[in-house]
Amino acid sequence: MSSFTEYRIGEATITRVTDVVLDQLSAEQLFVNWNPELPRRHPDWFLPGTMSDDDTHVLLSIHSWVIRHRGQVILVDTGSGNHKERPHAMYFNHLQTAYLEGLANVDVRPEDVDIVMTTHLHVDHVGWNTRLEGGKWVPTFPNARYFFSKLEHRFYNDPSNHTERNRTSFQVQEDSVNPIVEAGLATLLDDTERTPVAGFELYPTPGHSPGHVSIVFRSGHDTALFSGDILHHPIQVFDPTLITIFDADQEAALKHRRWGLNFTADHKALFFSPHFAATSVGRVLRSSNDQFSWEFL
Repeated sequence: MSSFTEYRIGEATITRVTDVVLDQLSAEQLFVNWNPELPRRHPDWFLPGTMSDDDTHVLLSIHSWVIRHRGQVILVDTGSGNHKERPHAMYFNHLQTAYLEGLANVDVRPEDVDIVMTTHLHVDHVGWNTRLEGGKWVPTFPNARYFFSKLEHRFYNDPSNHTERNRTSFQVQEDSVNPIVEAGLATLLDDTERTPVAGFELYPTPGHSPGHVSIVFRSGHDTALFSGDILHHPIQVFDPTLITIFDADQEAALKHRRWGLNFTADHKALFFSPHFAATSVGRVLRSSNDQFSWEFL
């Protein structure tokens, strides 16, 4: 059995499987409104394992969450994938990661996966939907039902949206999303379809991307939030106004970042991030002056 950390939500166990950790972006590059005085003013915000040693570069983990619940294996997001052509996002270009070995280390074979839940259709969340076999992109999880946004799928397949900003996302559809649709394994969800899988509830949280959702999972008396990219780094818990270069609609992204923080604090939910480094799991705490802080678990 794996020695990886397992988190328990009611009857379910949840484990992280890492694809890759990025350290190429400085804080100034990631956040459009970065204040270089922050490390001096708030050194306690720079939590161990989330920044480079000199606090200049952010660490961003890219991973899947593996949920075992009532005999099913469920993945939330699938990382970046191998062999994929990403000339406009070079840190994802032709990766060779040990993601499948990571799944094996937690005793999951690709054919064991029953459900793939997707927060959004960006390069680092759907890459392992497919793998290259015989020069063709085929579903990595051939027995799974893949759930993702119909709105977002249409957006990234509409030529009128093929801008410089979205060019990588259009490539992603070709090799990581459309092959799933063509294989008949996809369920494309409207915004009104909130509970496609027992125990899971989808909350539309657009801003980072047009059809972005956050996923609430409940079992027993416990609640988890799989946030998607409403936050990229724990420092945004302390200062939610920090905006990343990846947020397409900054105002909506800020609105839903605050929603996620309030939801997690109000429901005492465990927060499962797709990009926080260290354990990637923690609690959002609200102080008496209505400020938030982060505690890794």
